[in-house]
Amino acid sequence: MAKRITIDPITRIEGHLRIDVEVDGGKVVNAWSSGQMWRGIEIILKGRDPRDAWAFTQRFCGVCTTVHAMASVRSVENALGMEIPLNAQYVRNIILCAHALHDHMVHFYHLSALDWVDIVSALQADPKKTAELAQSLSHWEGNSVTYFKKVKETLQKFVEKGQIGPFTNGYWGHPQMKLPPEVNLLAVAHYLTALDYQFDANKVVAIFGAKTPHIQTLVVGGVALAINPDNLATLNAERLDYARELLMKVKHFIQEVYLNDVIAVGCLYKDWFKIGRGVTNYLAVPDLPLDTKGTVFDLPGGTIFNGDLSTYTPIKSFNDPYFRDNVTESVAHSWYKDTGPRHPWQGETVPNYTDFNPNGKYSWSKAPRFKGEPMQVGPLAQVLVGIATKHELTMKWVNYAIEKAKALGVNLTVDDLHSTMGRHLARAIRAAMLADLAFKHLNLLEKNIAKGDYAIWNKVEFPAKEIKGVGFHEAPRGTLSHWVVIEKGKIKNYQAVVPSTWNMSPRCEKGKRGPYEESLINNPVVDPEKPLEVLRTIHSFDPCIACAVHLLDAKGKEIKRVKVL
Repeated sequence: MAKRITIDPITRIEGHLRIDVEVDGGKVVNAWSSGQMWRGIEIILKGRDPRDAWAFTQRFCGVCTTVHAMASVRSVENALGMEIPLNAQYVRNIILCAHALHDHMVHFYHLSALDWVDIVSALQADPKKTAELAQSLSHWEGNSVTYFKKVKETLQKFVEKGQIGPFTNGYWGHPQMKLPPEVNLLAVAHYLTALDYQFDANKVVAIFGAKTPHIQTLVVGGVALAINPDNLATLNAERLDYARELLMKVKHFIQEVYLNDVIAVGCLYKDWFKIGRGVTNYLAVPDLPLDTKGTVFDLPGGTIFNGDLSTYTPIKSFNDPYFRDNVTESVAHSWYKDTGPRHPWQGETVPNYTDFNPNGKYSWSKAPRFKGEPMQVGPLAQVLVGIATKHELTMKWVNYAIEKAKALGVNLTVDDLHSTMGRHLARAIRAAMLADLAFKHLNLLEKNIAKGDYAIWNKVEFPAKEIKGVGFHEAPRGTLSHWVVIEKGKIKNYQAVVPSTWNMSPRCEKGKRGPYEESLINNPVVDPEKPLEVLRTIHSFDPCIACAVHLLDAKGKEIKRVKVL
């Protein structure tokens, strides 16, 4: 008889996700993904000035702030048919790259590595052997015996005191933890090192965005970041040089350490390249625009169905009807009064909470669909689209990963990417790509400034008639789109269809599971009391639920009050 397991909350960063699974014969036979809080920002935005929307939407989340700001201003600009100065495009692109580099590092090392790494086992490691292993993977100068010995000694002190801080409550000693002690020590050391490098990436965001989280320099029409190479109060040569220095450090760590760590861990858990396949329909949008009109991009977008790269269909621009006409959201199993499915421009957000019912409504998340089908979004979708289009940087880093894995005795194929471990590898590959692209766009910005072009903003004027726009961004967790309807200069309707909503979606009116749910089917569970394997697959999507779900209960009452002493 199947055993029901409820994990609530499931994430290490955003705790609003509930996963229910039925386990029979050591495998998951059914699954439900449930967002447990309600957002409501869409309602707050009605009647407001569209130029202010980006400041509100950044508050969807304390992690994914920048991405919502970007999608929001793009949606208003798209409705107005605006062009954006090149300097503004490049500044935005650098911010997006740096934000994603920070995000990807944090996800692997600080949010999901502990699903694979046994911290306590690291105490049995030989620092010399760990250094030899690390040096065989890359030439990164930080992989010294002295450093690994110091990390081991520090970890030993924590364990002896019974206080292991962020490593508390892990499934240490779980039978699915299979890394040798030396690899565990390597991962713990790089966990700590990554804290510094993700901070360096965030410094770049702050240079161009004034602060982070919640950047301040975006405006509809461009950026509010004055450029003058000779003025200390503006974006000048000194700040550009500092950004270059920081990006160089981050790039070095990502391409020499992060990517190689993921490959090494993946090869030692190679069976997880066959687990967690789930939905193999993929959606990615083009990003990092290279022109003022947003029609030429550095990253390709499009769809792939049934895992078949030959089905690739491009998404060419913000105005591409292939994207604009085929996105809908279903609420058949969501706590809303709407009947649906609806296109986002006609979307409603009227709460109707009725308790958790696995056969009825069970989530605050809606169920986005593309041409009526569930779609997996995220770095894996972008990498597969890159392979389908033979995108140069994608192919460079995919081939690097395949060759590196082969040297470690594992023959990876593109088909192996449709998996739990494949999502981790795709994210590391994307980070390596973005590290290169951050430099490209910094160079483009400097060259454009050298030509004497200091333009950063174009004037905004709203017509009285109703206009509609969509702004999208390929965020760290996947395809993000904001949909706005404007009338007489005020927001008439606003909907955000976010990456975790695509991936965590409940069943739609056709009964089709969302990507989280489908990926768990046949997932192994060795010990139902310690469902580590469920965490592994869900964490591989990098769930960040605040912007997929909501803030208050259906009656607007306070749900919980936390007092910090």
